[in-house]
Formats: sequence, structure tokens, C-alpha cells
Amino acid sequence: MQIIDMATTPLRDLNATLQAQAEATNLTAWEIENPRGSHAIAVGLDAPIEVTVKGSTGYYCAGMNKQATVTVRGSVGPGVAENMISGTVVIDGDASQYAGATGHGGTLVIKGNASSRCGISMKGIDIIVHGNVGHMSAFMAQSGNLVVCGDAGDALGDSIYEARLFVRGSVKSLGADCIEKEMRPEHVTLLADLLERGGCDARPEEFKRYGSARQLYNFNIDNAY
Repeated sequence: MQIIDMATTPLRDLNATLQAQAEATNLTAWEIENPRGSHAIAVGLDAPIEVTVKGSTGYYCAGMNKQATVTVRGSVGPGVAENMISGTVVIDGDASQYAGATGHGGTLVIKGNASSRCGISMKGIDIIVHGNVGHMSAFMAQSGNLVVCGDAGDALGDSIYEARLFVRGSVKSLGADCIEKEMRPEHVTLLADLLERGGCDARPEEFKRYGSARQLYNFNIDNAY
């Protein structure tokens, strides 16, 4: 276990050390102490390493992640796992706004609640939230899966493309072009895998599926002002 104490190591040096790890590194386990809410911790990683942050962080933690597994033993500020490509990011606490924004791949697990715009413009990432999500979550979500074991706020899936949304609890309102859809057997199988990966004890049959009505794909003169 490699330990980096942010009480004595500057953020720039911390990230440079983690980013320097190669595909075949033997230094696979890292622990970050005293993060003290610092921003942009463990960003731009591109190696199969495991990084544990012992405390809460500021914005953009684990942004642009590739291959690495990043676990935060606390809560995170806005933009966690933003533009993530692959790997896994696990948040033991809550997440602020736009968690997983524009994520292209990988898995983001939030064991608490997520704030507004969770999964905004997601492009292939899988996001599993144990609690609730705020308003405008999955806004313009293009592909990937958002699983919400709690409730969803206003305008869920507004202007959604082909992402799949699974919500166990209530939905305050659906956004433009987002509708409830049938849970077919293939969706139950997919959701069961996502719940297992996210460490959730919920059953797929307890969820409803939402997605695009595909009414915004083409210009409609009736929508012109």
C-alpha cells in the first residue's frame, strides 16, 4: 500500500504520481489521507490501480478516469467522474451536482444521494445511485444506464436520447420526450447485473424503466414559435 498524505503533499504532486503509473505497474494500491475537500483529486488516471481517498473531496474528483478503481470514503463535490472513460468510481457518501457528467464508459456507484443533473449528457457510463437523485438528472443523456434505488426529482430524462433509466421509487416529473417504458426480460437481466455491480440489495422487479419517446429527433413545425 502506497500512502500519500495531502497534509504534506501538494495536489499537483499527488496527481502527477498517480498519473505516472503504467499499465504494468507493481504499485497497484494507493491510499490518500487528509484530502480536506480538495478539488480534482485523482484525475486523469490511466492504469489498473486502486486508489482509496480517506475523506470527502471537492469538485471533479476522479475526472477523466480510465482503468483505475477510485473509492472515496466520504462525500464528493460537483462533477465526480466527469468524462469518465472506463474503470470504477465508488462514493461511500453523497455526490453534489452533475455526477458522471458526459461519462463515456465505466461504472460510477454513489452509495448516498446525488444532487441535480446526475448523469447529464452521459455517453455510455453506468451510474448506480443507492439513494435519490435531484432535478434534471439524465438531461440529454445519450447512452448508458442510470439506476436510482430511491426517488428522482423534477424533469427526469429531459431531452433524452437512447440512455436507459431505472427508478425504484417515485419520479416527481418527467422531462421533455421522456416516458415510462415496458420492462422487458432483457431489461430485467441488464438491471440485475447493474444492481449486483453497484452492491444494491434491491430486486429488478421493483423498478420502472424510462427512456426516449423519440419525438425530438426530427424537426416538427408545430414546435416552432
